[in-house]
Amino acid sequence: MTIRQTLTKKPLVTFFLIAQLVPIVLFPAGSFSGDSQEWWLPVLLAIMVIIADIELFFQRKDVKWPWLLIAFAQGFNIISRLLMMMPHATINVGGLSIINTTYLVLTILSMAFSAFLLWYVELPEVRMLMLRD
Repeated sequence: MTIRQTLTKKPLVTFFLIAQLVPIVLFPAGSFSGDSQEWWLPVLLAIMVIIADIELFFQRKDVKWPWLLIAFAQGFNIISRLLMMMPHATINVGGLSIINTTYLVLTILSMAFSAFLLWYVELPEVRMLMLRD
């Protein structure tokens, strides 16, 4: 059995469609504080993913828009992370700039998982499996 055949089994497809919320909301806790304006983008992208998942899990129609919504949310997650990486790469502590390791690691992990999900949801086996019961 190949890796692709293993990845396209029903339990893993369900897991990955639900777990796609993780790279979208994977930020340090300070990003969701009241003085930060970063909170609204992950919330908006998470709402898009939830709407697409509801359509895929419960409607089971042969429509393309939920897949496009997932691709948009994951792609926009990668783009927004790239744009926010440099301003958040360092933090000022006591007048010294130090590398913000937590933010950089979470950003790279999030972008890698989003890239995987972009590839994954385009597999014909995944899409066909979601049409069947």
